Amino acid sequence: MRVAVTDIGSNSTRLFVADVDGDGSLVELERRTAVTRLGEGVDSSGRLSKAGIARVCKVLDEHAPVIRELAVDASIGVLTSAVRDSENGEEFVAMLRAQYGLDARILTGEQEAQLTFLGAMSERRDDALRTLVIDVGGGSTELTVGVRGRVDFHVSLQLGVVRQTERHLLEDPPSEDDLRALKRDIRTLIERDVPPRERRGAERAIAVAGSATSLGAIDQALDPYDRARVHGYELDLATLRLLFARLASIPLEERRRMRGLHPDRAPTIVAGAAILIEVLEAFGLDGFEVSENDILRGAALARASAPN
Repeated sequence: MRVAVTDIGSNSTRLFVADVDGDGSLVELERRTAVTRLGEGVDSSGRLSKAGIARVCKVLDEHAPVIRELAVDASIGVLTSAVRDSENGEEFVAMLRAQYGLDARILTGEQEAQLTFLGAMSERRDDALRTLVIDVGGGSTELTVGVRGRVDFHVSLQLGVVRQTERHLLEDPPSEDDLRALKRDIRTLIERDVPPRERRGAERAIAVAGSATSLGAIDQALDPYDRARVHGYELDLATLRLLFARLASIPLEERRRMRGLHPDRAPTIVAGAAILIEVLEAFGLDGFEVSENDILRGAALARASAPN
């Protein structure tokens, strides 16, 4: 089955098209990413803004001819934290279905975590390590623990790079008070929502999505971005702390020019690095593997295996 997956998140809008076979193997045909900041202001207003919706629609207008040209069998949309938390989310979904023909659905935190875990573990067929998959999004962070084929624990935390940036990073560059408040908020939410017993026993971490891939690219000073070099890259906790200190010490315009970091991700990368560090510390892990296999791949696999 040829599947197109449109992931409309709080920070970015992405397209993934792939041919999926019955045995779960997958051939990627197209992948596109644009930072659209749909979640901007949702934490304070409770609504998707007209500007955020317009940015998403502009990108979807660019995706539509690509999807038509590739003659997909199914075109689905997965919508996450920003839409899930907004008063006008259902109205937005109805517009996507009518205007773009997407089989668009708002995912629960559990569904988001499950699909991300499926994608991250999909190429590890003989892997029996107990794994923590970390998905840092714009409005929420999904943590999923299990082994391939079995999820033992999952949680969707109200932690995201857009949400926490808007709440705490008020100065440019962030002040020490800003950074302390950011870390304290992240730590408090992890301790509240992740039981101590679940923070023990994970043998390794895999981190997906824009913060993790950006940090992998920054550490390698990649210009242009090279997915092959980022996928599978190992980042240890000590390096993450150094990257965080470096990113937090410079103003936004300087971050925009940093090698390996897309300029559109510069406003939120400090919060992303902080979330990743606090999660690793809470789980007692000393680093993570960066993965390009995430909810896009998981959603494509799930759709291809679903009854027609």
